[in-house]
Amino acid sequence: MDPLDDVFAAMRVRSALYARLELTAPWGLSFAAGRMARFGLVVRGSCLLRIDGAQQPVALAAGDCYVMVRGSHYVLSDAPGSATVPCSESVRDHIGGVVTLGGGGMPASVITGWFEFDALGAKPLVELIPPLLLARMDEDRSQLLQATLQLLAMETGTPGLGSGIVISRLADVLFVHAIRSHAQSTAGADASWLTALADPRIGSALRGMHRDLARPWTVEALAEAAGLSRSAFALRFKQRVGEAPLEYLTRWRMFRAGCLLRQGDAPMAQIAAQVGYDSEPAFNKAFKRVNGQPPGAWRRAPAQRM
Repeated sequence: MDPLDDVFAAMRVRSALYARLELTAPWGLSFAAGRMARFGLVVRGSCLLRIDGAQQPVALAAGDCYVMVRGSHYVLSDAPGSATVPCSESVRDHIGGVVTLGGGGMPASVITGWFEFDALGAKPLVELIPPLLLARMDEDRSQLLQATLQLLAMETGTPGLGSGIVISRLADVLFVHAIRSHAQSTAGADASWLTALADPRIGSALRGMHRDLARPWTVEALAEAAGLSRSAFALRFKQRVGEAPLEYLTRWRMFRAGCLLRQGDAPMAQIAAQVGYDSEPAFNKAFKRVNGQPPGAWRRAPAQRM
């Protein structure tokens, strides 16, 4: 299994809220931090995106899309000095509809949305991808993303029966395409899990781990899959991914085990074997170290993982 496929298979949008913003300069909206992921699509005009902790705002033009899975605080505005109002005050009574705001100047249209993921399924996505995913209209490789966004723009522009379901399904597709587009556009950039996938050597090792999670992998075996010496592979993996190969493997195995525990009542030994552990005590110890509690307790409290 491709690592991205593995992440996407576990990720599901549970609910979605959205609104279409019809704006005229000057205008500004402040979006509070929260647990829900956020996205925005500039349909017309342009705006600035300022995220807490970032030194410079990001200029967005028509066709540009941003996705933030960590629910960071951010501001959208027409210009740096424009006054802002809380999004909750302006959008609260217009969820699923159109919000008009501004002083009558240069127009802009933005579709903004909030998505709630299954907490456990989204965990690796939240941990592995950057705080901001940005897809630009002028990138040829984002054509599929743009097609999804056009459908989203049409659905929000003329909502009909079942629009909420359609928006939620399009949200799943949107995140997949946004991450793919970002991964392609940042190949060779600063170290991250996404750029590691684009590395021919490290990507081969990552795909091997995800394809055969139960295999008794060693650093030597992974290095062979990558076509590198053990020492060169270990160093390169740490530089690209940010953690040692077997640390990454253990963390992913425990994530998959958590999903299996939640999905049914399979025997603990069977789940342990599916993620590469012949010894149930060794599996229990690893699971507790990574997740903070033993697998039995995890299984008995499924509501906390939803």
